Amino acid sequence: MPEALRADVRTLGALLGQVLREYGGEELFADVERLRALTIDAVDDTNGDGRLAEAQALIESFSLERAGQVARAFSCYFHLVNLAEEYHRVRALRAREDAEPRSDTLAGAYSQLAAETSEEEAARRLGEIEFHPVLTAHPTEARRRAVSASIRRISDLVAEADDPRLGANGRLRIERRLLAEIDTLWRTAHLRETTPSPVDEVYTAMSVFEQTLFKVLPHVYRQTDDWLLGDERGRTAPRATPFVRLGSWIGADRDGNPNVTAKVTRQAAAIAAEHVLTALERETTRVGLAMTVDEQTTPPSPELLALWTSQRQLSDEVTSQVAARSPREPHRRVMLVAAARLAATRERDADLAYASAEEFLSDLRVVQDSLREAGAPRKAHGDLQNLIWQVQSFGFHLTELEVRQHSKVHAQTLAWIEDPASVPEPSVDPEEVLETFRAIAAIQRRHGVDACRRYIVSFTTSSADLAAVYRLAEHALGSAEAAPVLDVIPLFETFDDLRAAPRILDELLAVPQVQARLAQTGRRLEVMLGYSDSAKDVGPVSATLAIYTAQEEIAAWARRNDIRLTLFHGKGGALGRGGGPANRAILAQPPHSVDGRFKLTEQGEVITARYGNRAIAARHIDQVAAATLLAWAPSTEQRNTEAAERFADLGKTLDEVSRARFFELIHADGFAPWFARVTPQEEVGLLPLGSRPARRGLSVESLEDLRAIPWVFAWTQARINLTGWFGLGTALEAVGDLEQLRTAYREWPLFNTLIDNVEMSLAKTDPRIARQYLELGDREDLAQLVLDELALTTDWVLRITGHAYPLEGRRVLGRAVQLRNPYVDALSLLQVRALRALRTEDTEQRSPEEAAEIRRLLLLTVNGIAAGLQNTG
Repeated sequence: MPEALRADVRTLGALLGQVLREYGGEELFADVERLRALTIDAVDDTNGDGRLAEAQALIESFSLERAGQVARAFSCYFHLVNLAEEYHRVRALRAREDAEPRSDTLAGAYSQLAAETSEEEAARRLGEIEFHPVLTAHPTEARRRAVSASIRRISDLVAEADDPRLGANGRLRIERRLLAEIDTLWRTAHLRETTPSPVDEVYTAMSVFEQTLFKVLPHVYRQTDDWLLGDERGRTAPRATPFVRLGSWIGADRDGNPNVTAKVTRQAAAIAAEHVLTALERETTRVGLAMTVDEQTTPPSPELLALWTSQRQLSDEVTSQVAARSPREPHRRVMLVAAARLAATRERDADLAYASAEEFLSDLRVVQDSLREAGAPRKAHGDLQNLIWQVQSFGFHLTELEVRQHSKVHAQTLAWIEDPASVPEPSVDPEEVLETFRAIAAIQRRHGVDACRRYIVSFTTSSADLAAVYRLAEHALGSAEAAPVLDVIPLFETFDDLRAAPRILDELLAVPQVQARLAQTGRRLEVMLGYSDSAKDVGPVSATLAIYTAQEEIAAWARRNDIRLTLFHGKGGALGRGGGPANRAILAQPPHSVDGRFKLTEQGEVITARYGNRAIAARHIDQVAAATLLAWAPSTEQRNTEAAERFADLGKTLDEVSRARFFELIHADGFAPWFARVTPQEEVGLLPLGSRPARRGLSVESLEDLRAIPWVFAWTQARINLTGWFGLGTALEAVGDLEQLRTAYREWPLFNTLIDNVEMSLAKTDPRIARQYLELGDREDLAQLVLDELALTTDWVLRITGHAYPLEGRRVLGRAVQLRNPYVDALSLLQVRALRALRTEDTEQRSPEEAAEIRRLLLLTVNGIAAGLQNTG
């Protein structure tokens, strides 16, 4: 572990120990330390599982109150370690800043592309790249907002303590504040008492915009632009174009979430607009106040004077006040009136408000051109350019809301329209479905078409599922002319639907509304691929290969039909839901499936991990943009094409054998109830993580009843991570040729990424702990099937990579996981105690209060394990 990180962890750990002593005395601290020592010793225990058994015995000796306190202590420790590691990433990023761009930066990718093509072609492609992260409220963030806020305050203090200019008094002051904040973290309830509403989730997402993205995006563009312009940076017009557009499903995704209504979607759009207009007003005021250039040194252009005249006609009161404060400063006057107009737009003052973001952007361009013509290019291309980039990136709507609904809901609503006597399922409200389209139309009138024009159809099985959306919109608004502008996006989720995608898309081109929309957009079309349900459907290996094949076929279909395709990747943070490093995944995609455009869902703890810190957010966006540009490089396309052809037979074997092995497990008699018994799946459903229900029915009798997120979350909690690797070991054994597999690992990017992601998943599994969970199910046959496959997969992955243990080749990350695992073991053993009490003990002899306390202990461990493993679903 790097020494600076080790020092931070030791300091925070010692301060937590002091807080524990102050709260619960030496006894609490001693119990935590004894359990910690036993789980660390158990890792290298040569005497069987003796130390593990001692740890279990210690846990059994705890009262429920003490067990809960110990669980909370380990959870707090992980939160502190996580923030220390996050800050060390920032520290490392600063230390790695070089004069020459690295290959995994956008500037480095541009250099490589220019070398392979030409400067002109590289510049053209750079100007066309698009990165479209879409925030979703899928319930995978286990932390409360209050806990997150406490962690952020501690993190700020850790950064402050790293300042070498601090003296002795400064360090004492920070230590005192750290103790106070860690004490607050300890005393803050770690479990939500109530389920957040969709509007709560919207406000949570706004914090990401306010804390990081609003400032980070112009920083990313500026960083690339400075490198491209060299000595001319700040003096000439920027070459970097704003390539990020932020999307959101929060408050708009109603598939399986009855809490998201048309009213909520309107609120979500209004909240986003309020936040972005407030931010733009504040930034415009700041830039305007600093624009103190005099009319003699920097004479205004005729266009600027004309703009000032038009502003005076809008409001003599506002312009008179501004003029009095800014004599002989025409550029400053125009900017401050623009800020006042943004306030009027937010307050819906029609006399002074801007009609659109484009009108505001036009005013900024007039100011910028005037400054440039007056010989002040640095003023023209400094903070003012950053503001222009912010307007281009966020508009007046901030996020592009995307509505999502299940195809069966549309079908049943249409049936009800045609025959009002027909009775839809209880979960289908036809009036609410129609009201959704009216809400979209209202949002477009108020905030612009881009604020809400995408409509995603879950479980698309035919073009009729997509045509139904247009029919419903026209019925809801009364006519095709009154209907909102819609880009209807098919979502292919199951194995069968992925294979049928090209046929369905062929049918889609015959839909008149689609033809009209293609003509309006320059033949742009989005297609969404679901990673979660496909992996739950056929297993992680087969799903990975099926999605790759679907991308190949859809990209070929798009080229045949002159479609400018954007593939939308519906991924989660966990490896069982398509997670893993985004930049590596992009470079492993089939040729022409990216072509400069990358769109994916960002959800739960991934949003915090990638966008919670400005430096890390900037690095992530830069890396994704670099990979998006490099995926367009001839060398990348050639490598991926040749590898896919060369290893096609290997892929076929991996697909068929892994799928059969996966089916052997999930289609076994009684599998679903067994799964619910050996994991905290039922209890995960009790956690108020998000407004969306965790399952489709009241109980889990089959996997179809269960959503993909709790399916992944539950296996992660049980330290098995089955959704990230099951079936791979048997498939690799069927291939049997180690040299061929090692060659594929070196030369086939898709296989390389798959193996590396599985290796990460295996590093967080523990057969000893997994056995504790599996024994709760009284099905030795299924337990042994899982453990055998785990051993086989581990053996083959290590042989292919040449590693002695998982992540040996990634020294810092591997060591960090190794150091965390014993602490996670302690929480896992506490969780097993709670599960065993709920699953196997005589519940009739237990009071309701005791049962509630056991569940509370279990849920505390769920939060702690999620923090320790740093992923949930």
